[in-house]
Amino acid sequence: MALLALSGLAARIDAALPQTQCTRCGYPDCAHYAEAIARREAAINRCPPGGAEGVARLAALTGQPVLPLDAACGSEGPRAVAVIDEDWCIGCTLCIKACPTDAILGLNKRMHTVIADHCTGCELCVPACPVDCIHMHAASGEATGWNAWSAQQARAAQERYQARQLRLERAQAPVDAPAPAEQDRRAALAAVLARARARQTGTPPA
Repeated sequence: MALLALSGLAARIDAALPQTQCTRCGYPDCAHYAEAIARREAAINRCPPGGAEGVARLAALTGQPVLPLDAACGSEGPRAVAVIDEDWCIGCTLCIKACPTDAILGLNKRMHTVIADHCTGCELCVPACPVDCIHMHAASGEATGWNAWSAQQARAAQERYQARQLRLERAQAPVDAPAPAEQDRRAALAAVLARARARQTGTPPA
């Protein structure tokens, strides 16, 4: 999934979202949701992590009326952090692949652990675990929505998400064609090998 280059209203909306990248809004990340809101293709009340205050912020930016959170997307609640039960972890790495901010460390067939400061509480790792060894623990007491999450945390989560997406895009990019000098070197080597084979077989090179 390519990163979106947002500008104008979509960029301002994106900056007002908590950047948990939880997908509860129905979009693959906060940027895609922001773009959909800017295009009037999505309602402003589909972000449970932002809570009621988040809806109010989006209403102010878009000029739309404040709405209650869409219950189909979830409910506002305390900020949670994922915790892995190390006794049950089988090291499958599926949670690592699911984590949008690279907040999980571990190797294949080795125990994994969550870096709490990098976890956004998105819960995407929970259904990915085949042995149900990941649980969410409240990390903000009774505070919910933006009272449980700061602008600084949102920026850090966004930066980690973008860095991960760029890394994945580079890993999937096709290998560049050889430079002309490298092509010439390979052609010369192929010619030398052809002449050597011709001497061995007694037939002139093609």
